Amino acid sequence: MENIDHQRRLALATTAAALSGAATFGSGTARGSGTATTMRAYQIGTQQGLGSLGRIERPAPAAGAGEVVVEMRAASLNHRDLDILAGRYGVRKPAERIPVGDGAGVIVEMGPGVTGLKLGERVTAPHFTLWTDGDYDPAIFAADAGNTRDGWLAERIVLPASSLVRLPESLSFESAAALGAAGITAWAVLETLGRIKAGDTVLTLGTGGVAVLALQIAKMCGARVAITSSSDEKLALCRKLGADITVNYRTQPAWHEAVRAANGGRGVDIVVETVGASTLSQSLAACAPNARVGLLGALGGPAPAPPNLGPLILNNVILKGITSGSRRNLEDLLRASVANGLTPHIDRVFAFDEAAQALAYLASGEHVGKIVIRRN
Repeated sequence: MENIDHQRRLALATTAAALSGAATFGSGTARGSGTATTMRAYQIGTQQGLGSLGRIERPAPAAGAGEVVVEMRAASLNHRDLDILAGRYGVRKPAERIPVGDGAGVIVEMGPGVTGLKLGERVTAPHFTLWTDGDYDPAIFAADAGNTRDGWLAERIVLPASSLVRLPESLSFESAAALGAAGITAWAVLETLGRIKAGDTVLTLGTGGVAVLALQIAKMCGARVAITSSSDEKLALCRKLGADITVNYRTQPAWHEAVRAANGGRGVDIVVETVGASTLSQSLAACAPNARVGLLGALGGPAPAPPNLGPLILNNVILKGITSGSRRNLEDLLRASVANGLTPHIDRVFAFDEAAQALAYLASGEHVGKIVIRRN
C-alpha cells in the first residue's frame, strides 16, 4: 500500500517538539499555590439514565507517585458517556465515579517522581490513560477515564504523568478536548488502518463527533469525503465543512448505490463505520477493491439479518475493529491538526453548571460534531 504523502509526513514532524507529552520520573513533589481542599464534580449515581447524574462537592484529589493533578478547563462528550450513565457500558460502576473521558486543562500539582513537566502547563490526555504507544491490549480498560477511573467532569482530575500531551498555544482547551476519543478513533481508522493519501475517497456515516472529525481529518489529508445523514440541514452543514458527496439515507435507502454513483461507480477506499452491524452490508457494498473498513461500535443496534460479507472477499477488503487509540495517536493527531490549521467543529459549548443539559442535548441527536463543557 502506498505511503502517506511525503509533504504531510513532513508537516507532522514540524511541531513534534511542541507536542511531546512524555514525562520522566525523578524525585520530589510540586504543588501549586492554589491547592484546593474541595472541588465541584459530577458523579454517575445509580446509572439509570440521565437523571442519575448528580452534582456534588468532594475532597479535591492529591497527586500520588508518578501522577499529576490537572485543573479542568474543557471537557468533551461522547456517546459512551450516555451508555455509562444508563448502565449499558460493561459492568456497573461505583456510584461516585466521575464521568467523561475527554478533557483538557492546566497542571496544578505534581506528585513524587514526576519531572519533565511544569506547573501551569496546558495539557490533555487520551481516555485510556495507560496506553502510551503500541498495539491495543484489553488491559487498557483498567485505567479508562470516565469509566474505570474518574473522568474529566470535575474541577480537578488525577492522571498518570506519562499520559499527558502538551498543548501548543494555538490550540484552545475546547479544541483539544474535542480532539480526544472521537478524533483519536477517526485518526486510527484513516491513518493507522487506512494509510490515507491524497485522492482517496472516504465514507463516514452520520454526523456525530467521530463522523464529522473523520470528515475534517480526511479533507486535511487531501481526500474526497462522502457522508450520510437523515437530515438535509445537517448535510448542508457538512458540505460547508468540505464534504464532496452527501446522501440522505432516509430518502435514499440504498445509500451505498448513491455513494458509488456519485464517485463515478468506483466505490470508496476507506469507511469509518460508526453505526455497526446494521449498516455494515451497505458499507461493504460501497467499497472499492482493497478498501479498508474500521468498525467502531454498534450505535445502530443489531442488524435485522447477518451482514452480507460477500464484498469483503470479492473486493479484498480489510475489516478491522477499532477501539480508540494511544497517547502517541493523540500526539500525532494534534501535531497534524496544528500543522494544517484544523479546528474541530464544535456544535455547542455549555457551562460547567449545565452538564446535565449538555448530556441531554447529546442524547437528542440534534448536534453535528462535538459538544463541549467549558469551565472558566
